Amino acid sequence: MSQSAFNVHLPLGTPTVDQFLGIPPHPTKCQATYIWIDGTGENLRNKTRTLNTRPVKVEDYPIWNYDGSSCGQAQGRDSDRYLKPAAVFPDPFLGGHNVLLLCDTYDHLMKPTATNHRAKCKEIMDKAAAHKPMFGMEQEYLMLDRDGYPLGWPKNGYPAPQGPYYCGVGANKVVGREIIETHYRACLAAGLEIAGTNAEVTPGQWEFQIGVCEGIAMGDQLWIARFLLHRVAEQFGVIISLDPKPQVTIGDWNGAGCHTNFSTETMRKPGGIAAINAACEKLSKTHKEDMKLYDPNGGRDNLRRLTGRHETSSVDLFTYGVANRGCSVRIPRQVHADQMGYLEDRRPSSNVDPYVVTASITRSTLLM
Repeated sequence: MSQSAFNVHLPLGTPTVDQFLGIPPHPTKCQATYIWIDGTGENLRNKTRTLNTRPVKVEDYPIWNYDGSSCGQAQGRDSDRYLKPAAVFPDPFLGGHNVLLLCDTYDHLMKPTATNHRAKCKEIMDKAAAHKPMFGMEQEYLMLDRDGYPLGWPKNGYPAPQGPYYCGVGANKVVGREIIETHYRACLAAGLEIAGTNAEVTPGQWEFQIGVCEGIAMGDQLWIARFLLHRVAEQFGVIISLDPKPQVTIGDWNGAGCHTNFSTETMRKPGGIAAINAACEKLSKTHKEDMKLYDPNGGRDNLRRLTGRHETSSVDLFTYGVANRGCSVRIPRQVHADQMGYLEDRRPSSNVDPYVVTASITRSTLLM
């Protein structure tokens, strides 16, 4: 048998249109899927339990526990960690009375685990609540085949150079649209503020936007949107990568970010451009600190992405300007024309914890 017989593509999973075989949701019981962030600070875990009725408020859902030693958050000798529901969303997959619960994680002393950044973010958002901080986040990601190679890329080479793929149409320009459209509907069904989606510059790369959301809701909604994306892609046998610059794209390919749009009530009013410029100046003073926070690995991931090329700024220098995608912070052209609106922080990596970045921006611009 020739060697080439073994060099076959890993097949995609067969799309499952009706994964429940037509079985309707239970008329009264609630399947509650508990979702949490594990010890990596970027991967999600989940498990489901049955409740006799659907609780009215998120506070009414029971605290649960999980094996922290299997999630990088505990030692086996003291492995139990707690899951405390923090936000609840309708389950777009199970329907009926079933829900998705985004949970805070706590140790045996009921103190936040190292990757529970929601607790600190909530404190900051509460302090800044009078400013009504609003956010919108643009989540870029790359789809991978099950062999870890970008979906749609030739197995022994590279696609044609960047250019035709951004917002492209046609089988020779985009791949995975069925996943994107399913994810879009799942987000809407879950009650998320999904604003849109588009194919990105690198082939196999897409983006969706969540927002506008106020305060802590930004982080809650982006984490659930990520969970839904992974779950949808799972049905197609596709892997979602949030790595800002995978090794295969180190060449002349755009990396992936999570651009974060931010405004306060003052910025959104006539003359708000003064507050926007003032916020940019404040962000310049915390740039070095921010660069350690804007990915879950102390800034190491972003070093591969923020090179000053491929529509990024340099990691070593803070800059801001109007309509400049090579700046750390961009002031959109329309915002400059209207003299009010918002700013776009282009530094966060695609795998950033949204609680960390929204808390950092809020602290730097409003609480320092």
